[in-house]
Amino acid sequence: MIPPLSMVRKSERTRQRIVEAANRLFYHQGYHNTSFSDVVRAAGVPRGNIYYYFKTKDAILHAAIDYRLERIRSMLEGWNGQFRTPIERLQRFVALLDDTSEALVQYGCPMGSLNAELGKTDLALQEHAAQLFQVFQEWLTDQFAELGYAGRANELALRVMAIGQGISMMAHVHHDTNLLKRERQRLRRWIDQLADGSGDCL
Repeated sequence: MIPPLSMVRKSERTRQRIVEAANRLFYHQGYHNTSFSDVVRAAGVPRGNIYYYFKTKDAILHAAIDYRLERIRSMLEGWNGQFRTPIERLQRFVALLDDTSEALVQYGCPMGSLNAELGKTDLALQEHAAQLFQVFQEWLTDQFAELGYAGRANELALRVMAIGQGISMMAHVHHDTNLLKRERQRLRRWIDQLADGSGDCL
C-alpha cells in the first residue's frame, strides 16, 4: 500500500531535520567528535527513529555532504543569473568571507576543516567531501575563462581557493576578524587587477 502523501512529506521533513542537525554538528564539533546521540539530541528525533533513515554515521555524513553540495550548486546558479559579468561573480565569491566571517573565525572553513579531518583517517569519505571544493573550482574556472584567461583559468581558480582557505585558517587561528577583512580586501583588489589587465601578482 502506498503511504499517504502527508506521511511521505513528514518523513522527508524528519530526514531533512536529521541531515541539517548533523551538518551543523559536523562543522562545529568535527565529524569524529560528533556521536549518534549528539545528532539525535540536536535533531529532536527519537533514537530508534533515526535508524530508519540512516544505519551508520557515515551514511549521515554522505547525506550532509550531498546537502551542502545541493546548497552550493543552487547558490552558484543564483549568482550566474543575478550578476551579469564574471568579475561581478568573482567578487561575489570573495564576499563569502564577509558573509560567514563570524563562523570562519570561530570554526574555520566548513569545507576545509571537514576535508582536513577526513583526509587523515577516512580517505573514502574524504573523496566525497572533496566534491565540495570541486564544485567551486569548476565554477571559478568558468568565470576566469569568460574573463579572458582560458589558458590559465583552472590555475587561477585554484589560486583563489587556496588564498581563501589560507585566509580562513589564519583568521580562525588568530580569532581575528580584522585579519580576515584585510586579506579579503587584498583578494578583491587582485581580482580587479586581473579584470583590467594591470597585474597578476598577489
